Amino acid sequence: MDIARTAAALFVADGLRATRAEDIARAAGVAPRTFYRYFPTKEEAVAPLFAAGAQMWAEAVRSAPADLSVPDALRHAVAEALTANAESLEWIRSLLRMAAESPALQAVWGSACHASEATLLAVLEERVGERAEERAGERAAEAGGADAPLTPVPLALRMAAGVASTAVRVGVETWAASDAPAAGELGPAALATRCLASLGDFSWAPT
Repeated sequence: MDIARTAAALFVADGLRATRAEDIARAAGVAPRTFYRYFPTKEEAVAPLFAAGAQMWAEAVRSAPADLSVPDALRHAVAEALTANAESLEWIRSLLRMAAESPALQAVWGSACHASEATLLAVLEERVGERAEERAGERAAEAGGADAPLTPVPLALRMAAGVASTAVRVGVETWAASDAPAAGELGPAALATRCLASLGDFSWAPT
């Protein structure tokens, strides 16, 4: 994470093109060999920042009060995760603006979003009581204790994770393209909440 923060700071200060992996390593106080042990490219160096934000969002969903419905838990998590660290959000904004002209950085962001969706799916499985291990155990019990394959995750639950993740991504990207402050009606939390609300009667429960 120290290398990731250093990379982000250099990208913002000097520009993505002008910053070399060796520059990041030197500023972070590590050898270039150590840098490349963790990151194959300079763009990949900021992946932990994206991942940390995604993990914060998923954990906020997980820790939302148990009595909240899925859509309410998602809105609660948006408010928690997208207002927690203004400095990190400003770094994300700068990086996303650079990504508009960097396919390599776009790929890093896209990978983080995909991983976030997978994490959110696991969290939603827990919230709705559809954990794969439990379903497998039930099937095994029905089969007299014999091993049984995992039941596929319900399609609706996969859709819920994908739709929610997309809503948050669109909110964050829309804010990043603007000059609006992180707090307020045009901040990432507010925009992501509006995206979630626009889904209307989308079914969040597995069928």
